[in-house]
Amino acid sequence: MRVSLTPPQPRSRLSRVLLGRPGLGLQGRLVRLHVLVLCAMTALLVLVQTFQFYGAARTRLGERALTTSRIVAQLPIVFQGAQQGGQNAALNAQVNDLLDESEADFIVVGNAQGIRLAHPVKDRLGKPMEGGDNIEPLAGREVVSVARGSLGPSVRGKVPIWAGGVKGSRVVGVVSTGYLMPQAWHLAAQSLLSLAPWFLLALALGMGGASWTARRLRAEILNLEPEQITAVVSQQRAVLAALREGVIAVDTSANITLISERASEDLQRSSTPTPLEQGWPELAELTRAGTRTREQNLELTLRGQPFLVNIEPLEGGGFVAGFRDRAEAVALADELTHARGFVDVLRAQSHEYQNRLHVISGLLQLGRHEEALRVLNAEIQADTEFRQLLRDVQVPRLVALLAGKRERAQELNIHFVIAEGSHLSPLWERHADTLVSAVGNLTQNAFEALSGQPGEVTVLIGEDPEGMQIEVEDSGPGVSPDITERLFTQGATTKGEGHGYGLAGVSARIHALGGTIRHTRRAGRTVFEVSLPAPAAGPPGGQP
Repeated sequence: MRVSLTPPQPRSRLSRVLLGRPGLGLQGRLVRLHVLVLCAMTALLVLVQTFQFYGAARTRLGERALTTSRIVAQLPIVFQGAQQGGQNAALNAQVNDLLDESEADFIVVGNAQGIRLAHPVKDRLGKPMEGGDNIEPLAGREVVSVARGSLGPSVRGKVPIWAGGVKGSRVVGVVSTGYLMPQAWHLAAQSLLSLAPWFLLALALGMGGASWTARRLRAEILNLEPEQITAVVSQQRAVLAALREGVIAVDTSANITLISERASEDLQRSSTPTPLEQGWPELAELTRAGTRTREQNLELTLRGQPFLVNIEPLEGGGFVAGFRDRAEAVALADELTHARGFVDVLRAQSHEYQNRLHVISGLLQLGRHEEALRVLNAEIQADTEFRQLLRDVQVPRLVALLAGKRERAQELNIHFVIAEGSHLSPLWERHADTLVSAVGNLTQNAFEALSGQPGEVTVLIGEDPEGMQIEVEDSGPGVSPDITERLFTQGATTKGEGHGYGLAGVSARIHALGGTIRHTRRAGRTVFEVSLPAPAAGPPGGQP
């Protein structure tokens, strides 16, 4: 069962009676339970004495009960109702009508599972028959017994109900006819008095044993009371339910012992314990030799889907694994990259505009109005020329990104160029997120490739009937040979831990649209090329 996600069940009346109020400590509950069990055993002994005193009465009443039960079992409504196994008001009414004629105290009809279908007390219908003497009749044998039922101690005659009313066929239920024995209580009291000294001795020994057991048990469960354990489990359940990633705990036998709701969906497993080999074979193979060290961002496959897995070993063996769909992680990294890119662009714009305003302000204060005008005109001219180069790129978010990258390049002393003739129709607005992600990552990588040195980055955007192409070219030293072969895989980077997700995310999004991305060296410059097929006809603005 999935313990971590099973809601706590309210305490039944029986458990409240056995264990007492919730505030009672573990030691007090065990002592209380011992006393109740001892009382039950005493009552059983009283029943044994009662059986001996009333043996003769049991024989006479038992024969009458058996006769009545045989007659009832042959009634069509009885064996048909027992064979159906469900509640039947007509069956209950007809059986209760026979009580006066038989002079019995009760006639109970039960199905093959011992569930009452007919009973003198309507509220007890649908509940299990009591007394523990249904084994013989359900096995096809008649029996006379004295037992304590829901109405009290009684002599009851029980016969099997046969399918179709044909003896020797399949048993479909049981008929129990009984006669109550009120005087048995008096004999039970006498028996109890004779057993009182032994009862008190057993009670004293049991209370001492229960106290010792409770102290030992509390030491094993960190001195926590049951209510405190319930609170801890409830908190654990809430934490697991709040996690966006899947979490499983695996014991030393490679069985999943705890599973969160998200993990249950991904593994298609809802019950525990269950073998890890059945839920996630690749993870089971990886951890077969044991897990002694923490593992972070392992890329494993589950039902064809890549997942990022973190493994935390546990003391004494086993481990806890948290995992998330790699596509979700890449999408989150993409969002963070976009946010960081826009923050850098805004900071660069603010910095550059402040510098220009300071220059113009200084010139005006010095009375050099014409020179201030020339500076202002030069800035306007440069901005106009840049916007002119982007006039045919009709994807607003991409244009805004390139304008911001120009400001960032000026801050880094990099010559940022938009190739003349760049153009892109509004049809590509539906893929704006992918284009912004690709161009943003590639230009940022180009800036970082120059390592703070002056250089040039050129962006070319083109379109033809077959699709569109983007080239990002820089004058940097190029991609390190160590990562060339795995450049577009997750974690491929020379920047250290925490990097290597950008190109992998861009590649995934490009390939999802049926496009390609590659890099090459051309005339001593690094070139990244992105190609996308022409999008299918449809309303612009919808990102797939």
